[in-house]
This record gives sequence, structure tokens and C-alpha cells, in this order.
Amino acid sequence: MSAHPATLGVFLFLFVAVGVLGLFGSRWRAGDLSQLAEWGLGGRRFGTVITWFLLGGDLYTAYTFIAVPAAMFGLGAAGFFAIPYATLMYPLLFLIFPRLWSVAHKHGYVTAADFVRGRFNNRPLALAIALTGIIATMPYIALQLTGMQVVIAALGLNYVIALPLFGPVSIPLLAAFIVLAAYTYNSGLRGTALVAVVKDVLVYATVLAAVVIIPAQLGGYGKIFASVDPKLLTLAHGTSDNLGGGFAYVSLSIGSTLALFMYPHAVTGLLSSSSRHVVRRNAMVLPAYSFALALIALLGFMAIAAGVKAMPAYAPGFASFGNNFAVPALFLAMFPPWFAGVAFAAIAIGALVPASMMAIACGNLFTRNIYKEFIAPDCTPAEESRMAKMISLLTKLGALLFVLKLQTAYAIQLQLLGGIWMCQTVPAVLLALYVRLNPYGLLAGWAAGMAAGTWMAWTLQFRSSTYVLHFFGFAVPCYAALSALALNLLIAGAVSLIVSAVSDMPADQTLAEDYV
Repeated sequence: MSAHPATLGVFLFLFVAVGVLGLFGSRWRAGDLSQLAEWGLGGRRFGTVITWFLLGGDLYTAYTFIAVPAAMFGLGAAGFFAIPYATLMYPLLFLIFPRLWSVAHKHGYVTAADFVRGRFNNRPLALAIALTGIIATMPYIALQLTGMQVVIAALGLNYVIALPLFGPVSIPLLAAFIVLAAYTYNSGLRGTALVAVVKDVLVYATVLAAVVIIPAQLGGYGKIFASVDPKLLTLAHGTSDNLGGGFAYVSLSIGSTLALFMYPHAVTGLLSSSSRHVVRRNAMVLPAYSFALALIALLGFMAIAAGVKAMPAYAPGFASFGNNFAVPALFLAMFPPWFAGVAFAAIAIGALVPASMMAIACGNLFTRNIYKEFIAPDCTPAEESRMAKMISLLTKLGALLFVLKLQTAYAIQLQLLGGIWMCQTVPAVLLALYVRLNPYGLLAGWAAGMAAGTWMAWTLQFRSSTYVLHFFGFAVPCYAALSALALNLLIAGAVSLIVSAVSDMPADQTLAEDYV
């Protein structure tokens, strides 16, 4: 048994149409896709509107659509941290990232690790940044496929086929994976940009309908909030010897802000824009997505008010997704069948955009900063492009294998680590846009931050990213990424002073005028 035929029909029509659109992306603003900058950065020609859709589709993912309301559903106010950090990041984008775009455009950099290589003329440091990006992004792709799994299960599409190596595979998930792999390989970032436009239109339509229709059916927002346990509406207060949940909340927002645009797919989206002015304009208009995210978060409280708890009879394996069922269950209960299909298509297509960009970004990083740097320094531009395409495909295959063979909890735990790890690249990338520390100091700081952040998450059994620091009997609950970054900066600064005192700094391939 499956969902209503109208729900299935609308979902399948929209998903197939978007897949076809992605495949034809190679013909849109046609360029030579045998060049890495054309395939992996769309030729650096996207204007304000396309960049807005692309970054919005990249940063506000299918898993965001599922996980943020699920956090509100299960944790209450603590799950709302995504809203302030999604707002704080835009002043950072406006002030800092036009400098990265300018220097990347001047020197033809495709990745953040390319910039680090040019800025510090140090291969180990650039390799560390590239590997961090690839490893942190892999579980993020797996989570996008998890978001697809949630939708597929909610629709009751429980058709399975056994494949060598992979074992039992959901046929609809496999079909969605093939669509994703095909249009990414064929069209690169152009196909992703076209799909992003459709995805964002569907998301906004779904969100606007949800915040009007669902509260009207539930008796208004007053009744929605009244149905929520008061303990879920506030954060834990601090005490005389403990700063409490409020400080943890703030540190999580700040640390997440720093990490978000360090992710390779975010950098890919920014470097694909046509000018530094496009980056700044998007810093001013992208907060519209933060507003939409705040509305999406409220779906968690609406699910509580609607009393959605049980899974549909036709989705017996859905209990394994836990609170992630909240949003699909709410849509099935509150929307007409045909519009539930639209909403589910928005979530599923919302997985295609970021998963595609993440795979492209991993392909760019491996090709430019590992393959060309260490394996085949004389490779041609066409070889670069072919290698990036192949790595993007292998990355997606790895994510699919991860989803099928391991529990969803592992992907969530590794994605938690990913944010901690990406924060440790801030000194070598963001700080380096303004000052130059010694590369060996930055490498030592990166290693210390990675080790400390991973250790803190491990001691928490990967169930949380808030580690309590103790100073003179005073407890400070802080986001592990931020604590590790403080240690990173301290060691980077100290080692830089020592090394610079006994040896000269490597040559800088960039000039001051390259950043403006």
C-alpha cells in the first residue's frame, strides 16, 4: 500500500521533469565542459538571481527541511539555533568573501585550497585544507540521500532490489541517485543551477502554504504554541557557576556561522558568480531564505499541535527515522493529496541541488589539490575535467553505500564532526585573506584543532557538539568547534612566531591589489 495516487502522481511528475531539466543544463549558457572551470564553476558567469537560487538551494538542503523541524519537534527552542546562525553568516559574506572571489578570479583558483596553495606556497597545508573539505562533505551528501529516503518511505514506495556490494536497495532511491549522478556528470554546475531554481520555487510555495493552511486548520498560532510543553519554548537558564544553555546556543550559532561558508560546496557556489558585486548583492538578499527557514522550523511545533506520532501503515520501516518523520506526517495529515505531492517533491528535489554541488566540490578539490598537485602535475585541462567528473560520481556512490550499509545515526554523527572540522580551516582561509601567518604554524594549529574537536565530540559519544569547559570551578558549555578553533588560533600564532624567527616566509603568489 502507498500514499494517495494524486500525491504519488504529482511527486513523480515533478521529480522526473526536474531530472530532465538537469540533463539539458549543459546546453544552457553553453561552454566547453572539458574545462574544469566551465564544468565545476559554471564558467564563473552566474549573475545575482541565479547565484541567489544556487546558494539558497545549496545551503538550505532537503535534510534542513526535515531536520530543523524535527529538532523543534523533539528539542524545542534549542533546535532554533539554525535561524540566528543563518542570519549571522550574511554580514560575514558581505564583508569577507568578495575578497576571496577577487583573488580567485585573478589567479584562476577553483577551490579554497587553491587559494591556500597560492597564498602560502605550501603543499602540505593546501593538502590538509583539501582533505578536510572532502572528508567533511561526504557525510553531508549521505544526509541528503537520507532526506530522500524519508520522502520515499512516507510515499510508501517500498520496492527493493538486491545489488552486488550494495545489498538490498530501494528502487526509487536508486532511480533518484541515477538522476542525480547523470545530470551532475553531464551538465556540471549549470544543471545544478537550473534545478535549484525549480527547487526554490517549490520550497517557497510549500512553506507559504504551510504557514497559512496548517495554522488555520489547527486553530491559529496561539493554539499551536499552547499545545507545546512550556519547557520546550525556552532554553536552560544559567546559574552562578554555569553559563547554561543560552551560552551554548550562542556559541553553536557563531561556530556554525564560521563553518558554513568554509564547506567546499558553499565556496563553489560563491566562486561561480560573475563578480564580487554579485557576492555582495546576495549577502543582502539571501536572508530571505533565513526567514523561510524560521517558518520551516515552526513546522515542528505544528506537528506537535497536530499530534502526529504514528507512521503510516504502508511505511513499516519508518520508525528508524525517529523525529524526522514529523514534517512528512504533518504534510500527509494537513495538505490535500495533490499538494502533499508538491511538498514531497520540494524536499526530494531539495536533496538533488546540494548533493550535486557537494559532489562537484569534492571533484574539484581532489582534481586540483591532490591529483594535479601530487599525481599528475602535467595533466591537461581536459584530463582535469574528466577526473573531477569521475570523482564526483565516486563520491556519490560512496555516500549511497554509506546510507545503505550504515545507520543514519552515523551520517548525523559524522556531519556533526564535519562542522567542527571545517571550523579549523578558518585561519588558513578566512584569516589569510587579511594576514599571513607562517604556513607551518597554521598546519600545527589545524592539527591541534582537528584533534581537540574530534576528542571533545568523542567524549560526548557524538550525541552532542556542546562540550562543557571548566575554568576555576566555573562551567562554560561551548560548541566544540569554537573551543577547538580557539586552541587552533593560539597554537598557530605561537608556532608562527617561533618558525618565522628562524626561517623566512615562503613567497606569496598573490598581491594586495588582487583582493579588491
